[in-house]
Order: sequence, then C-alpha cells, then structure tokens
Amino acid sequence: MFEHKKNPLLPFPMFLVRMVRYFFYSVLLIAFSLMLGVMGYHFTAGLGWIDSLYNASMILTGMGPVAELKTTTAKVFASFYALFSGIAFLSTVAVFFAPVVHRFMHKMHLESESSG
Repeated sequence: MFEHKKNPLLPFPMFLVRMVRYFFYSVLLIAFSLMLGVMGYHFTAGLGWIDSLYNASMILTGMGPVAELKTTTAKVFASFYALFSGIAFLSTVAVFFAPVVHRFMHKMHLESESSG
C-alpha cells in the first residue's frame, strides 16, 4: 500500500492523491459509524430519524447523549455505541493521518541513510 523504505519518496502530487483517497476512507468510516448509531437509536430507543441522527452525531463526536433513554435495550445500545464511537474516532484519525506519518517516517529514514 505504501512504498517500501528502500524506494524513493512519493512525488508530492501523488502524495496529495493518496491523502484524498485516505480522506474518503475516513469519511466512509464516519458515515458507517453514524449510520449504525442512527439505526440503533431509531430502533432501540424509538427516536425519530432526526433525533436519532442528532443523538448519534453527538455521541460520535464525544459531546454526549441528548435524548433521555427510557428502555433498558436503548441504554445498553447507547453504552456499546459510546464505546464503539471512541474506537471509531481514534481509528478514523489513524486512517486519515497514516499517509502523513508514513511520509514523515520515510523522509527521516531516507535522510538518515544519506547522512550515514
């Protein structure tokens, strides 16, 4: 997926294409996570679609729940969705920044080889 450490650094225009591709991967992860939350809140808590979207968005961004959940099923779902959201957020950040980190490490490796 990324170039090997013995290969030259990827030209900047191709790096930008890679960044756009990984941005879309990140958007897909967020969209999937949001869809999961919307469906869960709609079907377990009986919230309307807009309220489900609002609640899922707030949980996914770490702001906290909005609607009061009355059923045990909804509370259990909300607990698991909150845990999932934390992992999904960190994973999305990792996917988005992977090309930048790789380029930085690759550049440092190339510079250390040329100086040594």
